[in-house]
Amino acid sequence: MSRAPDTWILTADCPSKLGTVDVVTRFLHEQQCYVTEHHSFDDRLSGRFFIRVEFRQPEAFDETAFRAGLAERSEGFGMAFELTAPNHRPKVVIMVSKADHCLNDLLYRQRIGQLAMDVVAVISNHPDLEPLAQWHKIPYHHFPLDPKDKPAQESKVLQVIEDTGAELVILARYMQVLSPELCRRLDGWAINIHHSLLPGFKGAKPYHQAYNKGVKMVGATAHYINNDLDEGPIIAQGVETVDHSHYPEDLIAKGRDIECLTLARAVGYHIEKRVFLNANRTVVL
Repeated sequence: MSRAPDTWILTADCPSKLGTVDVVTRFLHEQQCYVTEHHSFDDRLSGRFFIRVEFRQPEAFDETAFRAGLAERSEGFGMAFELTAPNHRPKVVIMVSKADHCLNDLLYRQRIGQLAMDVVAVISNHPDLEPLAQWHKIPYHHFPLDPKDKPAQESKVLQVIEDTGAELVILARYMQVLSPELCRRLDGWAINIHHSLLPGFKGAKPYHQAYNKGVKMVGATAHYINNDLDEGPIIAQGVETVDHSHYPEDLIAKGRDIECLTLARAVGYHIEKRVFLNANRTVVL
């Protein structure tokens, strides 16, 4: 469900406690805010409560007073909240290598307004996709990777992220393993996409390996990065069945499509503030 352009987003989480829904919805009612969408979840295993509300503000709306009032009202619940203004478009940096399908799909969805974000830079360890970024009038930064001096390349990457004020980093088939240091810096606000093949096939030509095993299912996983390779908190997954008639090139083509859809879905969830980190898992409202 896409966000309405004139609504605020209120997200909050806290320990599970009686009255958590009421403290939010009652405050919104008292402030004459009209709720257009509401989702909440109480995790009985972790003892955490999560809520996301979209609302329209009254004509006289004081954001500073609203924040102060809600902070005071929710203090007894240990509630942390975030308020996102209408039409907020997060700044995004996309990292790529040579494959262009995910980058092209994200830029297209941004251009038609499906993803309300502003891509402020594309970073790559190869020069191949610079024409695509230039066509969209987006700065392209080519930082070749010297295996003997990876920190030097990553320091340039981090400098671009900081200089652009990026709020989200997307690894759109960036085929390099990030260092533990960079993973820690980007923890919780960098999304990666990779294929999901069962059984798991690592190394070169995974789809050829999958073909040789006669797989009946291919898919993709979008997740936040952390220091465990391809094992960060999962945001979205996609899957499709295949059969004996799918040759390796067919599996690759189907995998590209699923990667594009799954990554776009995960990015949409993130920029619409629908994703909450819950230890090593996610809650998507």
